[in-house]
Amino acid sequence: MAQGKQTPRQKMINLMYLVFIAMMALNIDAEIIRSYYDSTQSLKATRLLTEAKNTDIFEVTLEAKAATVPDTYAQPWEQYKVLKGKIDDLVSHVDDVKGKLETDSEFFLIDPKTKKPVDISDTYTALNNNVAVTQYFFTDGDETKASKNAEALKSKMDDVRNYITTTFGNNENLKSLVDRANDALKTEYSKTNVLEDKNWLQSKFYHQPLIAAISNLEIIQNDARNVQSDALALMLQEKVDASIKFNQYDAIVKAPVDVVQGTATEATVYLASYSNSDKIKISGVSRTENGKGIVSLNTSGLGEKSISGTITVDMANGEPVSIPYTHTYNVIAGQKEVQYETGATISADKMNVLYRGLENPISGAILGVDNSKLSLSAPGANVKSAGAGKWIVTPTTGNSIKLTLSGSGPRGNSSQTFDFRIKGVPAPQGQIRDRPVVSMPATSISKQLVTATIPDFDFPVSFTVTGFKFKVAGRAATYITGNRLESVEGMTRTLRSGDAAWIFDIEATASGLGNQRLKNISPVVINIQ
Repeated sequence: MAQGKQTPRQKMINLMYLVFIAMMALNIDAEIIRSYYDSTQSLKATRLLTEAKNTDIFEVTLEAKAATVPDTYAQPWEQYKVLKGKIDDLVSHVDDVKGKLETDSEFFLIDPKTKKPVDISDTYTALNNNVAVTQYFFTDGDETKASKNAEALKSKMDDVRNYITTTFGNNENLKSLVDRANDALKTEYSKTNVLEDKNWLQSKFYHQPLIAAISNLEIIQNDARNVQSDALALMLQEKVDASIKFNQYDAIVKAPVDVVQGTATEATVYLASYSNSDKIKISGVSRTENGKGIVSLNTSGLGEKSISGTITVDMANGEPVSIPYTHTYNVIAGQKEVQYETGATISADKMNVLYRGLENPISGAILGVDNSKLSLSAPGANVKSAGAGKWIVTPTTGNSIKLTLSGSGPRGNSSQTFDFRIKGVPAPQGQIRDRPVVSMPATSISKQLVTATIPDFDFPVSFTVTGFKFKVAGRAATYITGNRLESVEGMTRTLRSGDAAWIFDIEATASGLGNQRLKNISPVVINIQ
């Protein structure tokens, strides 16, 4: 302080000044640390409020929208669940880091002996301790060597930021979320940063006292939760043009248009909102009134009818989206018409025929019984369902069979039995030019194909001829492989008008006969012109 030789008294005064200044600095540091601690606690309280808002309000709303409007919100909901998991993992990891640092710094809010809260001024030394922080984040305290603990923290922050960038980077509506994540959760400084002489880890944690490290870690948690909140808000934003206001309400009742007596039936009643904006267009309607499309139903004839169209809405990005709608209704006879309704049915008793070994389609119905609740039994045959009121019956043996149709309706169980005859599949017929007997010049025979078919048969059975015998008068029969007559040209040269040729013992493979044995195929006669 004074220049030159100092007396012992002067030296004592100088020392007292130094002690006084040190005491003042100590008090200032304590007050600063107290303020720092209070700010950190306030930041933590804000984070907890954000977490509650995210979970109890926005998250529940997005989940509900995903369930009711899956086309629009199902994918954002699935993406959000992944994001939330990564942010929860980061926040939980930071809590563990704070707990570790507080323990290593011997910072306690509760006195372990008295179990009472400790005044913050009594923990000043722990909050001002920078040894535990430096040792945790830097190997051997070297600021150039990040520890495994530091890399683990940075990795979890990078994981959240990279997921947001990868998942939402191409979504123009979520650009602000990507920008927020890249700024708030960065783990490296850009080269233009004013602290470019230090990297992110050094500036946040090297030689930082415990209270500063806890504050920086709390900021990381707070930023992560705010990013999560931003994601929820953007995912929940209105998807349609902001100028379209859904300010109209109506009660909607959905119920069957036809109800069977005695059948338990429910109707759904709910409130719907709609808009009368001219930016919503409805097609397939007769006219629009106050935002509603009105359709005049066609009731001119009995039977099932339907209406359909599209509702086109301008979305927030300016692109129109068309939503199709359809409705089916039944036109039935009124009470008066039924009273005077006339008609008759007739059936041919001898035509109830099933073909042995084939899959015979059968349809059945019982008045007043839902077709989906019908069953069919046929002893001596294989029966399999082909839909409501439809079956496939394959008889195996016998010449007759009984089909029993059963069902349960509003008035109880009902059944009826029907008798059917069983017939074998008719024998196939050999043909040339789709006829069993043909007339042609002798020179045309070698150009023909031999085929086989069952005339006027309603089942999809087909044949492929693999061989046959060919004979002309005065010569022995010749066996021909395949279905062509090219090889008989030499045998037909001597034939004259009035002569004949025969094709018999026709061999073929069949498709559609199941496991049945193929019957003999009838011969073909060729008359020479």
